[in-house]
Amino acid sequence: MVRSDPVARVEAEPNNEIQVAAMVESVVGCKWSVRLLQLCAEDHRRPSAFLRACSGLSAKVMNERLHKLTRFGIVQRTVCGEKPPVEVEYRLTPFGYRFMTILEEIRRLQEAVDREAMSAPDAMQGESNRADNLTGRRR
Repeated sequence: MVRSDPVARVEAEPNNEIQVAAMVESVVGCKWSVRLLQLCAEDHRRPSAFLRACSGLSAKVMNERLHKLTRFGIVQRTVCGEKPPVEVEYRLTPFGYRFMTILEEIRRLQEAVDREAMSAPDAMQGESNRADNLTGRRR
């Protein structure tokens, strides 16, 4: 079975330049990637900590997402020790911290949209009243 990998398409750009818009789409479009980045920003570093913090996340999916984030240069993988068991840690890179500002802005935008949706019935009533005033109708 052949699977289409959006990351492979992102990395296949000319001159191996990763297009930021495609990278954002690939990361934001994946629920676990965003959560793993949040955990990295909160100073969680070990894969076991990620798994404990994300119920429902499998080790396989976690490793795939961390590998993708590493390829994008958003997180850095560090292996401590030479003999098994080695310790692996993931940290945000300087680019990763810049990338987090994009995610923070998306979160703020979502909050603003949610606030507007919550007040939408009131806004719709206000629009209806204004339309009635323009047409001279009364309710």
